[in-house]
Amino acid sequence: MNSVPQKVIITDWTFPDLCIEEEILSGNHVSLLSKQCKSAADLINLVSDANAVITQFAKIDATVISAMRHARVIVRYGIGVDNVDLEVARERGIPVCNVPDYCIDEVADHTLAFILATTRQIVPNTLHLRAGKWGIATPLASMQALKNLTVGIVGFGRIGREVMRRLLSFKCRVLVLDPVVPVTEISKTCAEPAKSFDHLLAESDIVTLHCPSTAQTRRMFNAPAFGKMKRGAIFINVGRGDLVDSPALVAALQSGSLAAAALDVFDPEPIPADNFILKMPNVILSAHIASASPAAVRKLRETAAHIALKALRGDPLPNVVNGVGAGQTS
Repeated sequence: MNSVPQKVIITDWTFPDLCIEEEILSGNHVSLLSKQCKSAADLINLVSDANAVITQFAKIDATVISAMRHARVIVRYGIGVDNVDLEVARERGIPVCNVPDYCIDEVADHTLAFILATTRQIVPNTLHLRAGKWGIATPLASMQALKNLTVGIVGFGRIGREVMRRLLSFKCRVLVLDPVVPVTEISKTCAEPAKSFDHLLAESDIVTLHCPSTAQTRRMFNAPAFGKMKRGAIFINVGRGDLVDSPALVAALQSGSLAAAALDVFDPEPIPADNFILKMPNVILSAHIASASPAAVRKLRETAAHIALKALRGDPLPNVVNGVGAGQTS
């Protein structure tokens, strides 16, 4: 390393502190600087002389990346990298890395919790009892056993596969759609490959999203898509909020086209206080926390810090998502 400490910049975080990152980086001739950036100007000022950038939700767009004079890596706290302009980073020769394996079980468990809560009507029945009433709170038809249902999984990466494994224990039919996963690979599991997007929509009693946000997937669940789903189906989203056209989702829930939804992600985030979806009794919500557990968060933070350190040392980088090799700079 150079005699002058290299700079690792953290643009934003949702953790109580940065002690894990400090412990990993401070003993390696690295200066760690951080700021909860609220604007593009904040970001540009912070990253301009960074040797490595770690980011969580800040928008690392073309303007911000262009201001990076010495960056050898951009590391995302998380799996998705939709807040980073991958193409511009590639053009500048800056690798972008994620942490693809840190919360697989947590998100899969959260998905099952959502599915069971909606099919067994846990929240309405809890509220019913708290109101001093006894007996079933909803129509009998809304109380479903997974064994009798078809669940459609959109996206068959690490999380989608773990969701499938959990669902198979409940003896339901599982349909899978993922255009980048060969049908033969899906067929090797106990799931059934969907013939098409429309086929999955038409056959599924529950649809759960586990795909990334890309130009091809954004707003894929819009009014026409909801119109092709079974009437009374359940919609689960723990992927990304912008996979869904939010007004179309609200309309489908209001009309009864969808019986219920369970959402951990939204567009925008946080949900505006006046958003009608906050008041809908057939919607279960959580605040983008499906990935959360002490073990998962520690792994996320340790991995991000170690990737930054590898970049500073010129070591090969893991989890590069934009095709740039280690050690390249602009």
